[in-house]
Amino acid sequence: MTKTMSQLPYHYGVKLRVFPSTEQKRLIKRNSDASRFIYNQMNGMNNDLFWLKQVKIPITIVLDRIADLTARLKKPSTAISNIHGWLNHPDFDSLMKANAIKNYKTAWKLFHQVHRAGTPKFHKRGYTQTYQTSCLYSAKVTVPTMENGSVRLIDNRHLQLPKLGYLRFKELPLRILDRAKDIRIGTTTVSMDAVGHYFVSLQIGSEYSFAVKRPVVKSKVGIDLNLDNFLTDSNGQVIDNPRYYRVIKGKLAKAQRKLSRRARRAKRSQRRLSEAKNYQRQRLLVAKLQLKVANQRKNFLHHVSTTLIKNHDLVVAEELRSKNMLRNHVLAMSISDVGWRTLLNMLSYKADLYGRKFLTVNPQNTTQTCSHCGYVMTGKNKLTLADRKWTCPSCGTFHVRDHNAAKNILAKGLATL
Repeated sequence: MTKTMSQLPYHYGVKLRVFPSTEQKRLIKRNSDASRFIYNQMNGMNNDLFWLKQVKIPITIVLDRIADLTARLKKPSTAISNIHGWLNHPDFDSLMKANAIKNYKTAWKLFHQVHRAGTPKFHKRGYTQTYQTSCLYSAKVTVPTMENGSVRLIDNRHLQLPKLGYLRFKELPLRILDRAKDIRIGTTTVSMDAVGHYFVSLQIGSEYSFAVKRPVVKSKVGIDLNLDNFLTDSNGQVIDNPRYYRVIKGKLAKAQRKLSRRARRAKRSQRRLSEAKNYQRQRLLVAKLQLKVANQRKNFLHHVSTTLIKNHDLVVAEELRSKNMLRNHVLAMSISDVGWRTLLNMLSYKADLYGRKFLTVNPQNTTQTCSHCGYVMTGKNKLTLADRKWTCPSCGTFHVRDHNAAKNILAKGLATL
């Protein structure tokens, strides 16, 4: 019996840069707008139903409306398409509609599980586009692969998607191409960023691992993340903080001021911003500067995380709550620029990919504790952010603050194993 996507033991994600034609760009925009519209319709119906149920007086019109909304939400795809007939146009991918409804239900499910991100919000129209479709396999297909589904590879430079047809993509990793017959495709996301670059993200699954398990090297490391330098490990190695945003901050601020002036000028002349060519040209320039910073940071974090995972059997880091730390307006920009949370996420999935172990520990007192004797600096001896080096008053051991913290983090991680 053929396994479903969720039953496969190994999953991986691939994001491909694609180059659609003018007609394909039009179809992508239409499907993206329709996906957003369906999501918002679901949100609107649920909001109406919630507030109508707060009415305690049994008014007939209210009860009828509640019954109507309840019936429509049982089969939302049919209900929305019946009322908004334009959604039945052949330009639209039927799987796009199903995925938009599924994403809305998933958002509610996450809210009930986590209660941190809040209830689903209405999606606003912006300069980006995105929608999801799925790869379906015919009942005649006995072995699903990357080459026989509704989303399929044609060759090492082209793929086929529902409604869009053939799309040329930039490149696919050789380890994926060589195993195309052992891999199946699941959810597929088509997107366009603010710069105008188009991408196709493939969720793929297989019975076999997507990366070769790394040999045991008998090495363990603890890492301390900080703003003075990006990272210090328990072996004393230091990685400098590149501060990509600060490098480009002045140039970006100047470009954004120019963008603001052009927006005001367009409004004074009663032109829509979408039709103001000077505004759009400057908006594109600002988006490219922001994209450059994001790509530089992502590339740096990938190199750091891959090096740590490949060279150590165990990596231990402190569990940082970046959202809470961003409330400090003095350090907020530096914390956002450094990308700690992204690094921890990368370490987590790469550890699974390469067969390594990654742990996060509570950072409490890792800075204030002597890694040699365990003495905790409290009261008037408590270290401040300015104290980068100190000597333990109990055993007399000299410490570099970040190196000592990394040792304590590693010790905490080993204690939990």
